[in-house]
Amino acid sequence: MDSRPAEHRPCRSRISLRWLCVLIASALLHLLVINWSSGYLGLPAMHAPENPTVSVAILEAPPLPKPVIKAAVQPPKRHARPAPPRMAAPSAPSSAVASIEAATTDTQTGDVAGSDLAADAGPATPDAAALADDQAAVRYNIDLPPSADLKYDVQKIPRDGAPMYGSGTIRWHTDGSRYTVDGDFGVLFITALRFQSAGTLEDTGIVPELYSEKRFRKAETNTHFHRERNTISFSSSELTYPRTGGEQDRASIIWQLAGIGRGDSEKFVPGTSIKLFVAGTRNAETWQIMIIGQEEITIDGNTTRAWHVARAPRSGSYDQKLDIWLAPEQSWYPVRLRYTEPNGDYLDMSLTSLNVSPTP
Repeated sequence: MDSRPAEHRPCRSRISLRWLCVLIASALLHLLVINWSSGYLGLPAMHAPENPTVSVAILEAPPLPKPVIKAAVQPPKRHARPAPPRMAAPSAPSSAVASIEAATTDTQTGDVAGSDLAADAGPATPDAAALADDQAAVRYNIDLPPSADLKYDVQKIPRDGAPMYGSGTIRWHTDGSRYTVDGDFGVLFITALRFQSAGTLEDTGIVPELYSEKRFRKAETNTHFHRERNTISFSSSELTYPRTGGEQDRASIIWQLAGIGRGDSEKFVPGTSIKLFVAGTRNAETWQIMIIGQEEITIDGNTTRAWHVARAPRSGSYDQKLDIWLAPEQSWYPVRLRYTEPNGDYLDMSLTSLNVSPTP
């Protein structure tokens, strides 16, 4: 406890008042300094003027994306009926289209020029009367060989490259009224060709009804000999031919020639020819089979004499050339066959086994 007299004691209220006055004076002094220096330092004034000038910095905002406006779909009128369309007359093709069609279409066959079909096709509408007259002028006595299974060694000889080897089989069957020919040839364990011919036997010899052919990596084709319509048609072609009698297919012609040799051998005269109308897979034409002559050939180690006949395709054709050797000493069976392609490749078949079925 302070023992001093009251007059000598400090007055706390005086001290507090003094410090308060100092603080107020200091604050006023700071305000004057700040107000004075505001124009130089760019600081905002502590009191606003009567007409303040406000500087506003506007930042340009990125443009807003344009709204996607969907077109309003007008609902169909329920009670309105569209007027029927007018039938316009067909317009003629332009001259350019007509020129292209005329240049690429055969008016007789309807096939596109330059295609395999057009290149291989024979006459689309052969003279049926002339063909019938030719076949009627030369009549052959036919004596078909008995049923047999024939096996062949096959050589594929390319024009460029090494030869390839394989085997083939032809099964000839007849019961006196009908016949079938089934064949297949293969090279390097691949069946390159399979075919079948079936039909009837009449006075003119073999009369095919259906010829089928299946080549490697190609679709099967069928050639139809329509007895009721007297036409020949193809599954791979729109061509048709008249059926007048005596027509053959690619398989039956070999056996028809064998039948002519057995029944009418005097017709085999070197330098002459036998004409037969033959249908292939896409077309048909008259084949001129040239009688080349008799030759000695070796078949399975044995030498025999055989008539060599050959069919050369017409000039400009992409068809095969066919050589056939028919051996009279072996009932005129085909003991050798050769198919030559337009590029020079050929398939040579030599008989190795002949199994004749007993005559019923």
